[in-house]
Amino acid sequence: MVKMNLLQAINDALISMMTQDERVMVFGEDVGHFGGVFRATSNLQEKFGKARCFNTPLTEQGIIGFANGLASQGSIPVAEIQFGDYIFPAFDQIVNETSKFRYRSGGQFSCGTLTIRTPYGGGIAGGHYHSQSPEAFFAHIPGMKIVIPRNPFQAKGLLLASIKDDNPVLFMEPKRLYRASVGEVPEEDYELPLGKAEVTAKGSDITLLAWGAQMEIIEKAAEMAALDGISCELIDLRSILPWDAETVCESVMKTGRLLINHEAPLTGGFASEVAATVQENCFLHLESPIARVCGLDTPYPLSHEKEYMPDHLKTYEAIKRTVNF
Repeated sequence: MVKMNLLQAINDALISMMTQDERVMVFGEDVGHFGGVFRATSNLQEKFGKARCFNTPLTEQGIIGFANGLASQGSIPVAEIQFGDYIFPAFDQIVNETSKFRYRSGGQFSCGTLTIRTPYGGGIAGGHYHSQSPEAFFAHIPGMKIVIPRNPFQAKGLLLASIKDDNPVLFMEPKRLYRASVGEVPEEDYELPLGKAEVTAKGSDITLLAWGAQMEIIEKAAEMAALDGISCELIDLRSILPWDAETVCESVMKTGRLLINHEAPLTGGFASEVAATVQENCFLHLESPIARVCGLDTPYPLSHEKEYMPDHLKTYEAIKRTVNF
């Protein structure tokens, strides 16, 4: 085991895959000698050469279009979109090509070897163009997977599984944890299952569900609630598409209550999908309405970032309201 931060774990996973398989290629804006804006791809160009780790023009649509072509021809591209906010120019390529290529060709062609990496979320004073959480936009697309790690151990295991998976994967990295999250990571390769949630703490009174950086938030809120005698069960969803409804519903049937926390705006956020599914499957087990603690329905603010964030205090208050309903 080696101590790594989240960035180092991602870098380690990329080095491992590029060493194992010469078809693996990493490209995006400034990923080459610069190592990317966050340094996630540091030293890859030096180790593997400019043919396998290289800079692209500043065109996200072009990056994903190019990646789709590589994937369909047998390469294993890992394309980086520098910020999750800038994935929208590539939206058409991802929605209409990446996810549908296998379907429209009747299985003759596929973009299944493509992995798209992108940092998402706030907490770094990035303002409204460098802080968004766009996972729900892509959860509406059949034909691809969406994966979000919460710490370095998860990041390496889930990224290795994503690159090896036979489906296109959008791998979203919580940027505020890049250097803040440090943990023990095995030196050898290991894979964590995609589409499987993880129960990180057992409890009996309420289920708290989050993913990525918000796991830290619900952990803090659960500690506060414990002082009031409230026992919280914590679940890290890890995969947004497909998502593990079975694990979530099993927990809610036990606790009778559910609170979902995510950083994206409330309206149309992925918490809505989770709430609808849980209500449909667990209605007779629910002791109170399902709670959502999310970002606000505004552009992501710079000066009011603290007010926008669905932090541990907002979550704690919602836990109390839900338990005391």
